Amino acid sequence: MIRSGPLEGEDGVATFRAALVDGEPWYPALLEVIGRWVSSEEKVGKEVYTYLIAGEAFDWLRLAQRLISVVPGLAPKDEVERLLLFGLAPDGGDEEEFARAIGPEKHRAHLNFQYGVIVEEALLLSAELELNKAGTLAGAYEVLADVAAYQRVYGRPFDDLIGMFRAETDAKVSEKLGVADVQAFTYWCSKYRFRMGEPARVASDTRKALALLSTMESSRARLGGLSLDAAKEIKIKG
Repeated sequence: MIRSGPLEGEDGVATFRAALVDGEPWYPALLEVIGRWVSSEEKVGKEVYTYLIAGEAFDWLRLAQRLISVVPGLAPKDEVERLLLFGLAPDGGDEEEFARAIGPEKHRAHLNFQYGVIVEEALLLSAELELNKAGTLAGAYEVLADVAAYQRVYGRPFDDLIGMFRAETDAKVSEKLGVADVQAFTYWCSKYRFRMGEPARVASDTRKALALLSTMESSRARLGGLSLDAAKEIKIKG
């Protein structure tokens, strides 16, 4: 069935649920609703779902989580968990198929999220791991590695960066950062790095982050190929 028109909130939820009740494959139905979705943020009960970071970066898995949460039992549990835990699509489709399914505009915003949030998180993790290794060899250091990583990557301490982020974006960030706050800050940091960094250093750091992500993706793929119970047990032990 060919459908069109924007969706948001309960209309989107109802459309997704109806498709599954009618027996449509759950993953294509999910992508079809995501392709038509227009809300950048949504409050459901006490929980806020932020889908679009800084008006540019689309967290499609957050929206997938929201939609799937309201159709319990209508999609295979193992496939759903592999998607939400490991980012593994049940149809094994490639990036081109995914882009066609959600549309070019959302796909560009998805790439913004991948490079501006996911890659940046990997770069910070890489710096943290390096600092932890150095700390283990040299003894304790005054600043925690996850905080010191900002100085290493951006050349400024975390407190300076968060202050600049607040000033530039008018973000009302409390001391306790929520997931959406962290993602918005990380996205801002990625733009700061590209704006202020030496091109050779920017390229080198990005390659380092992509290499770490590639290693993590391989691990996720191996875990996703196991039974979900076994995969979760390995993750907990790891």
